This record gives sequence, structure tokens and C-alpha cells, in this order.
Amino acid sequence: MLRRMSEADAAAVEGLLRLCPEAGQWLPGRGSPLEAYVAEQDGRIDGVAVWQELPGGEAELLNLAVRPEARRRGVGRALLALLSARKVWLEVRSSNEAAIRFYESQGFRVYGLRRNYYRDPPDDAVLMVREAEG
Repeated sequence: MLRRMSEADAAAVEGLLRLCPEAGQWLPGRGSPLEAYVAEQDGRIDGVAVWQELPGGEAELLNLAVRPEARRRGVGRALLALLSARKVWLEVRSSNEAAIRFYESQGFRVYGLRRNYYRDPPDDAVLMVREAEG
């Protein structure tokens, strides 16, 4: 089940993020204008997506994480489907080849490179974009 993330989910999502060191290790704070949704199954949060709405019907995906044992089961695809009506931008670590392949399989294409975008550890960001569906 996909649903909007609530404050009561924060501890479970933080635990999920610890299992996904390649994902951003942050969540939107109280009163944030960001959208955050979780994928929940059998009372356990298996995934989270955080994005911000942009002008012109676009969005920037800021964080997507799926519990390792729930990967390759459609959780990430389902969370991305929430954004299917928008043009979506994202940055991903250039060293995160699995995520790049996943995003490409979901219709994203490489748009550019942001040098030294990430810290801790340092890495370039691959800028990707997917056009709105339909």
C-alpha cells in the first residue's frame, strides 16, 4: 500500500534509510513543503520517496529508498509511478550503477553531470530526467 508519510512513520523510515547507505540519509521535517510517501506491506515500511513539486508540472525526486530484501519486487516502480504525470528530475551518485540502471529501466535518461556534487564520500552526480507519461 502506498500512502503519504506521517510523523508516526519517521522512526521506521530512519531505520529503513540506515539499511540503504546509498540513499540520502534525511527526511523532510515538520511543516516541509516536500511530498513524502511510503510503501507499506504487512505493517512494515519497505520504501520511501521524497520529492518537491516544481513549476510547470515538474518534480524533483530528492530521495528514493527501498529495503534491500524488498528490492526487485516493484516497490521502487510503484513509488515512481506516483510521479508519472510529471516531468521528473533527479541526481544520483555516479558510483551507484544499480540505481542508474533502475532509473534507466523506468524511462529516465542521462541529462548531464554535476561534478563534485556529493560529499561524504565525494562523488559526481548524474543528472537524469524522465518526461511525463501520457
